[in-house]
Amino acid sequence: MPDSVNPATARTEKSFARHSAEDARNAIGNARAAFEEWRATPVADRAALLRRVAEVLDARRDEMARLATTEMGKRIAEARAEVEKCAWVCHYYADNAETFLADETRESSAAKSFVRYQPLGIVLAVMPWNFPYWQVFRFAAPALMAGNVGLLKHASNVPQCAMAIEESFLEAGFPQGVFASLLIGSDQVEAIIADDRVRAVTLTGSEAAGRSVAALAGKHIKPSVLELGGSDPFVVMPSADLDAAVETAVAARMINNAQSCIAAKRFIVHSDIHARFVEAMADRFQALKIGDPMDEDTELGPLSSRQALEGLDAQVRALADAGASVICGGAPVDRPGHYFEPTLIADIPDNAGTRFEELFGPVAMVFEAASIDDAVRLANETPFGLGSAVWTRDQDEIDHFVNAIEAGSVFVNQKVASDPRLPFGGVKNSGYGRELSREGIVGFVNVKTVSIA
Repeated sequence: MPDSVNPATARTEKSFARHSAEDARNAIGNARAAFEEWRATPVADRAALLRRVAEVLDARRDEMARLATTEMGKRIAEARAEVEKCAWVCHYYADNAETFLADETRESSAAKSFVRYQPLGIVLAVMPWNFPYWQVFRFAAPALMAGNVGLLKHASNVPQCAMAIEESFLEAGFPQGVFASLLIGSDQVEAIIADDRVRAVTLTGSEAAGRSVAALAGKHIKPSVLELGGSDPFVVMPSADLDAAVETAVAARMINNAQSCIAAKRFIVHSDIHARFVEAMADRFQALKIGDPMDEDTELGPLSSRQALEGLDAQVRALADAGASVICGGAPVDRPGHYFEPTLIADIPDNAGTRFEELFGPVAMVFEAASIDDAVRLANETPFGLGSAVWTRDQDEIDHFVNAIEAGSVFVNQKVASDPRLPFGGVKNSGYGRELSREGIVGFVNVKTVSIA
């Protein structure tokens, strides 16, 4: 049963009944019927409705932010910023979709040849709790502007956020069935993907969930986009502005209570500055104010659940048992809710299996690199390849890192962030396909070749 459990208090705030298999089939039927009308709606009219969604989000910002903070523990300031970012992505696709979807003339032996982009139909989105609005809107805005319709299977711990998203589309005037939230369990996803009326699926979540959904989509020959975990490297070289690098490193690790796929997780620091970096970062970690995420002064709130807290604690203990040095932190906080101390870990043995895992919480692993080639080796040693950040003022080093790091993005002298204007996604076990920018809207369309003699 989907429940709202406040991670700051561990109390259940509200419970919901799960939608049945019949409810899901009815939602698919409604979506299919809505698609026939929606695909014929002019792009300009779709854009007008999407701009109205942005207005609804702006008007309901504080209310929706409080829901996110209550359900998954996001700091209230970050929750408000997330709702604002969703309004931004709505405006972005309302402003640019017509250009992205315009026919493209191509040269051929025919008298006239062009490419036309047409919608596929129903797209199922399986989304996580950590950015309960943004993950959904970065899929929904381009998919709906392309003429598709969307069904959302959200994480079970954010049902109120899921329903608030559906309400925002309906309040803006979107036709019934163009976007709907299903309060269903993971065990109901297979039947939805198997339904012939569902034409594509996108998932943001764990590697295990991605493997499962990708296998189902492949079995039924349906396109999929996966944005999975990350263990992003944050490389610091001697020429970097060390003070700025440390300040950004702390912010990049602690974003969203340190529960972000693109948060910096592995800090790879050149030997010449390693000791200074570790000392400065430990000082900042120990000064962070832990508290109620509704408090504007809180710098670090709770993890999303008891399960998340216990899993992170086990990973940290495994690193310590393997011989790693816990510089600061290293244990759950003794208070109600699901809090973990800001933790810095160094001297991690090469054979420590946990060093290759994603740590989803306020734990930073620091590695010492003897050279630029050693830094690249460490950056690429995990099975993940989502984002990466490098800090250097040497142009040759910048060029080398940009070419050599195996990741979907490289950010230089800044933290990794998603931006509607830039494509977003990963390589290796971090998934495939791209969201946002032009790539995000043409990912779920029929790229139709038209050739006229």
